[in-house]
Amino acid sequence: MEIREATADDIDAIRSIAQRSLESTYTEFLDEDTVADAIEQWYGDSFDDVLEDDHALILVVESDGDVVGFSQNDLIGQRYDTGRILWLHVDPDHRGGGTGVRLLVRTRERLLDEGADHVQGLVLEDNEGGNEFYADNGFERAGQREVEIGDETFTENVYAEDEIGEEGWGAVDELESDGETIYVSYGEAARGAKAPFYSAYKSEGRQDLYGWFCGNCDSLENTMDTMGRIECNNCGNRRKATRWDASYL
Repeated sequence: MEIREATADDIDAIRSIAQRSLESTYTEFLDEDTVADAIEQWYGDSFDDVLEDDHALILVVESDGDVVGFSQNDLIGQRYDTGRILWLHVDPDHRGGGTGVRLLVRTRERLLDEGADHVQGLVLEDNEGGNEFYADNGFERAGQREVEIGDETFTENVYAEDEIGEEGWGAVDELESDGETIYVSYGEAARGAKAPFYSAYKSEGRQDLYGWFCGNCDSLENTMDTMGRIECNNCGNRRKATRWDASYL
């Protein structure tokens, strides 16, 4: 799985995923005409301009050469210090297995890298699954706003990251490894050359460290040495030493 910035070549795939996602989830509270209006409004001819906007960030998830999900984001505020996740869609055939969580995590990291001090997630009030997704991954509802789709007005919930103190951001994902459930804490990241490494625990309470999850290739069998170095056993992603190493004398 690769998560990268979208290009003009991805527009057709993004539009198709958005349509399939909306039709599979949103038709419980949006009629077919409103879904069609939404696709044209957000992913029609004007989407080329969105890709070129310096304050927009569009990321896609690529799996086996195919784009299977995307997030649409922007930076707002006087100093563009607020990162907003406007839409996060995963193709219905590729949901599950942590694709949505991984996309959320990478999107959050990129918005922070672009200068955001905090990140918000927006989701339609009537989208029960979308609201649960943010609530389950370290966000809490902080307010509401109105959004127009075609000729209709809908309410969006605005989610903000929980106040989590010293424990790290509250997004934790469950993965299976050799029949054992491992809990990856995306709030505890160590920067790597290709992608971050994340702490992985044997228990949901994050008390017994299992190893380090590689954000580049999803490998779990990685350890940190006494100098703070991590090297992925699968893809070579590497975190440099964080302490002075006397062996360089």
